[in-house]
Amino acid sequence: MEKRGSYVGRARDLEVYKRAYAVSLEIHKATLAFPRIEQYALADQLRRSSKAICANLAEGFAKQPHSKAEFARFISMAMGSCSEVETWISYAFDLEYISKTQLDEWLRSYNQIYGMLVNLRGSLK
Repeated sequence: MEKRGSYVGRARDLEVYKRAYAVSLEIHKATLAFPRIEQYALADQLRRSSKAICANLAEGFAKQPHSKAEFARFISMAMGSCSEVETWISYAFDLEYISKTQLDEWLRSYNQIYGMLVNLRGSLK
């Protein structure tokens, strides 16, 4: 949740956006090292779903002045993408493309991001 009195003029000013963006960059860089056979499959899915969180926040935030309900809908889509990322991360670990340390770190990050999204959506009511 944003601090009282802080101005949020764009989605990228939201703490949840900043956090999701930073982790999506980590994921993008890490997936470049996945086997070639995975570059258009698992790696691509991981990159897309991690970036979709920020994309949905940006699109929903832009619609916020016209409809808080529409922003809430986009936050819900971002939550879905967050859950999707967790699934792909688990596959990456089980296929031995990432370490247990990386798995735990990313799952912890996405758990925090998910909670931030829940709080953001709740603040719109």
